[in-house]
Amino acid sequence: MSILLQAAGSNTSMIYNVLLWVGIAGVFYFFIIRPQQKKQKDQKSFVDSLKKGDSVVTIGGLHGRIASVDATTVTLEVDRGIKMTFEKSSISREATGKPTDAEKL
Repeated sequence: MSILLQAAGSNTSMIYNVLLWVGIAGVFYFFIIRPQQKKQKDQKSFVDSLKKGDSVVTIGGLHGRIASVDATTVTLEVDRGIKMTFEKSSISREATGKPTDAEKL
């Protein structure tokens, strides 16, 4: 009789262990993996929608206005007459706040 009780107890313990690992995997997915995938998707759509005249910030922190957009590069006007070319992937975000003198051009 005690052998049957031990077998039933180990099955219950094994079910709880499986449920625990499934719960941990669910937490990782919903709190780590899924938000990261959403952030990457939003960044890709932002980079794909860049157009002339947008004020942006590069990954390095350089602020400027887009002068032209090519297939893989973006030319930023960072000051009057000063243009720099960057890869599209180096554009971090849209610039917000009060426009600078360079952005008023």
